[in-house]
Amino acid sequence: MHIFTGYVRCNCDCSCGYHREASYFLAPFRRNFLKRNCTKGVKVKRLLLVVVGLMSFLIIACGESEPQKVTFMAGFKPQANLPFVAAYVAQEKGYFSDEGLEVEILHSAGGGENMTLLLAGKVDFTTADANSVLKYRASQQAPVKAIALFGQRGQQAFISLTESGIKGPEDWSGKRFGYKISIPPDYLAIAESVGLDRDSVEEIQVGFDPRILLQDKVDILAVFKSNEPNIIRSMGHEVEVFEAADYGVPTLGLTYIATEETIDLKSQVTKDFLKATMRATEFIENNQDATLDIVMKYAENENRDHMRFMLETELSDSMSAATMAGGIGAMNSSRWNELRDVLLKFGAIEKSVNIEDAVDDSLRSSLFKDGKLK
Repeated sequence: MHIFTGYVRCNCDCSCGYHREASYFLAPFRRNFLKRNCTKGVKVKRLLLVVVGLMSFLIIACGESEPQKVTFMAGFKPQANLPFVAAYVAQEKGYFSDEGLEVEILHSAGGGENMTLLLAGKVDFTTADANSVLKYRASQQAPVKAIALFGQRGQQAFISLTESGIKGPEDWSGKRFGYKISIPPDYLAIAESVGLDRDSVEEIQVGFDPRILLQDKVDILAVFKSNEPNIIRSMGHEVEVFEAADYGVPTLGLTYIATEETIDLKSQVTKDFLKATMRATEFIENNQDATLDIVMKYAENENRDHMRFMLETELSDSMSAATMAGGIGAMNSSRWNELRDVLLKFGAIEKSVNIEDAVDDSLRSSLFKDGKLK
């Protein structure tokens, strides 16, 4: 019996490769077999595409649902210091979340706790006065850098009661000067600027209670200008305020700082933190009442009017020619050099500091164009 032979081709036009010679007698069986296996191949391919797509979705979703965890520690108790408030607002307005950050906000109990934890890697960002940044670099050789400058003028000031008749540093001769822990370099610079003979002034360490000015124990008191002047006024006494910057002395105030390791290894996180807080500062400038509502969530035991004074004072000091050109938080290296020279001259730092080792404005400045946040 002759059996007719020929080629059997898959009917599904899928290029599956099942093209084999077969007997005409077996062709119907072969066609059914090929069709079943070809269909399985298509199903497998489709299943693989679904699996790959699902995995891609899960990878993207996981990346979006797991924000970078960051710890910020303010350098003092909850209150309306501008760099503290920038973090509060960024948290409450969702700016940190917008940048993919999950930020824990802590407050230092004092005694340099924030710096200790920063250097130990327990805190990512904290605050420090510009003088302190240079002191850390000079005496302790701590690998920290300022990454934004909120205080374009220094925090320090000196006050006297208006009723005392003291109108300026020229009147300090024969008076009693009270300072907190150590004699501030700003005081020494002012004395030199006006030709004051320090031997004519009784210099007394008095601690932190400003009421000593009302107890006739001192005539001039070293203060934080966003704090004690308003405290004394709230007690019914007007004060005169003297700042070193008004006598030609270079001064700078509060900064955000981070370790060199954080800046280098977590540069995107650092940039995101700065973008959120700079954006928050823009909000603060234009929405002070709403900002104070936020502040009071953190500083529950503080007086709202006093917090307003603190915030307004520090907002005023956050503006300068440098910020007009370079945006909020801008840092001018020449002003830092001038500050270093004053601190060195009056013994506030033990040795000179290369400002490039103490200041890094590259990440913050990249967020601005023509003084405006991009």
